[in-house]
Amino acid sequence: MKTNLLLLLAIFSLCSSVYAQSGLGVSEKENMLEYWTEFDPKKKEYREPKKILAGYISENTTLYSRDTYLLEGVVYVINNAVLTIEPGTIIRGDSKTCGTLVITKGAKIIAEGTESFPIVFTTNKDSYSRKPGDWGGIVIMGDAPINNFGGIGILNFDLDTSYNRYGGDNSLSSSGILKYVRVEYAGRKLKSKKELNGISFAGVGSGTKIENIQVSFSDDDSFEFYGGNVKLKNLVSYRASDDDFDFTQGAQANFTNSVAIRNPYSSDLENSRCLEINSNDDIEKFDPLRNKTNVTASNLVLVNTEDNDQGLVKEAVFVSKESQLSFSNSVVYGFKDLLMVNEFSFMDEFEKNIKLKNLVIGHCNNTISSMKLKDTLEMDIDYLFSKNNIKVSDGLIEDYFMNANVLETPDFRYLKIERTNNNLVNK
Repeated sequence: MKTNLLLLLAIFSLCSSVYAQSGLGVSEKENMLEYWTEFDPKKKEYREPKKILAGYISENTTLYSRDTYLLEGVVYVINNAVLTIEPGTIIRGDSKTCGTLVITKGAKIIAEGTESFPIVFTTNKDSYSRKPGDWGGIVIMGDAPINNFGGIGILNFDLDTSYNRYGGDNSLSSSGILKYVRVEYAGRKLKSKKELNGISFAGVGSGTKIENIQVSFSDDDSFEFYGGNVKLKNLVSYRASDDDFDFTQGAQANFTNSVAIRNPYSSDLENSRCLEINSNDDIEKFDPLRNKTNVTASNLVLVNTEDNDQGLVKEAVFVSKESQLSFSNSVVYGFKDLLMVNEFSFMDEFEKNIKLKNLVIGHCNNTISSMKLKDTLEMDIDYLFSKNNIKVSDGLIEDYFMNANVLETPDFRYLKIERTNNNLVNK
């Protein structure tokens, strides 16, 4: 009996050596993608809508899980009204009228699903005919700071001009709750320079709860943040055409425990990245005396699931001039570059604005590149990586994650196994 117990303890110890918590990537206590996510929404059967949402919602309104709703045209929540959505509710965006939900400045959305009953925003198209950009998406505007002149922005989405402004001075403001929510097949391109995202957060304050949200098959960015002060947790971007997470206009973001899953056959030609960090998207409106974009990102997994020769595998992260990124405790796999920078006069300015620490970089062609080729020659990358515990390795995707098969319920917890000289080494 004692011998058997010792054997069990030895086996447990061996398993623990492989799966022991490393603090890298997403939480290792459980698979955060179980139960509430969906990786094959094309085949998912949703109830037909029986009620229509259209026009302007000017008083407190509740959407009930017993009903399915058609989002017809642009629907505005105005007049400081609160739109409450019950767990398990289905809202289907109308493709013909580009159904879009806009939470205007001062209004709120309370969309608090559960792990068992997520709230789903999806297309009204039948299964198998669904595609990215079937409908508009969700737009949430608040009164937190942005870095345009005057501190006010106007969303260029062909919205009602009475309700297209955002920004202010209240970094702590709340635009409501988005929790256990899925958004599928949104992000319609209105014009070449007018592209809706899966979810657009414009001037949203830190009082807004933004967690456990999956955006899949957006035809532009999955999540875009125009200024504001946001806390982000447990976000999932799946097969976005453009960026997974885009931060601009002085966004101040604390971003943790999230996953970007890219596929080269979904990516468009517009320099699609997992993280894109700019301080402005219109230099004529940019006020350099206001906050620059500053993103603190930890415990992320950024993964490209397939190799190909079509040139659609770009850098995982892009940081532009006068923007700041702190990126730590994360795993990046399968990109052309870990990081592309723009207009940094390397070592001094780089280390002042970009902090990299405790990273695993797997199967990437390059680590750090610049849009100015000469800059890469001025930087001792080996020294930078050594002092900040950044490990570069190669191997198959299954060497890095518990289950990278998105045809099943994937599990992108880090395996802590790296391939060195064709040998698997447990780290």
